[in-house]
Amino acid sequence: MTLLEGRVAIVTGAGRGIGRAHALELARHGAAVVVNDYGVSLAGEGTGETPAESVVAEIEALGGRAVVNTADVADFAQAEAMVRQAIETFGGLDILVNNAGFVRDRMLVTTAEEEWDAVIRVHLKGHFAPLRHAGAYWRAEAKAGRERAARVVNTSSGAGLQGSVGQATYSAAKAGIAGLTLVAAQELGRYGVTVNAIAPVARTRMTEGAFDTSDMALPEDNSPIVAWLASAEAGDVTGRVIEIDGSTITVETGWAHGPSNDLGRRWEAAEVGPALRDLLAAAPAPEPVYGA
Repeated sequence: MTLLEGRVAIVTGAGRGIGRAHALELARHGAAVVVNDYGVSLAGEGTGETPAESVVAEIEALGGRAVVNTADVADFAQAEAMVRQAIETFGGLDILVNNAGFVRDRMLVTTAEEEWDAVIRVHLKGHFAPLRHAGAYWRAEAKAGRERAARVVNTSSGAGLQGSVGQATYSAAKAGIAGLTLVAAQELGRYGVTVNAIAPVARTRMTEGAFDTSDMALPEDNSPIVAWLASAEAGDVTGRVIEIDGSTITVETGWAHGPSNDLGRRWEAAEVGPALRDLLAAAPAPEPVYGA
């Protein structure tokens, strides 16, 4: 299986769960993989573990190439060093899979400031920092006449697309990642880079205990879609968010302009209600919030 032969990938949060499955799948298709994992608990607390080492060992046992990285992906300098490690170890970088994250689920009115900051940091800044440094590398390569068929796969969530009760912070971060994906796809496209996002469904540490996961897909059910999006073959697909639920893949349509009313002058407050109610009646009903 040589879909990714000769390509170099970074997968963040790859020590367990969905990230581990991604790293193994990319390696099976021929990619050399930087296996990043900071080694934290479900709530993002340090554990002293280095699960990335076992994933690297699995890849090497398959005959693949991999290296451990323990960077905090939301640390700007460490994210830069991670990108540099891929380039110096394997001679370049073609694929960035942003997957790292954790949850601190709370109802909105009981969420602490520290919990908000921690979740937004690891998910949203933890996508931005690696993407920023990888993007700068790909821009420099393109300007030097060495444009790479580079691919970014971000990780959003149904919580970010439709909302999820008890996950206001996580939902906000994942919605931000979807928005970041759209902008990055446009800005980096001129350098040969595609940027897409997946909204995976799987039984992992993040979902077990939150609700019944007995019928949920396995982490590895998401990874073949990531492998294809990471390939040179997927060069015409960018700026998309794809939900994966076991055997079902769905292209999310996201925000789009719906019914409108141009009054031709400044609105008076008393006029807004009737006009807006007419527009809402003509618009599609919103997707239900998870847990509602």
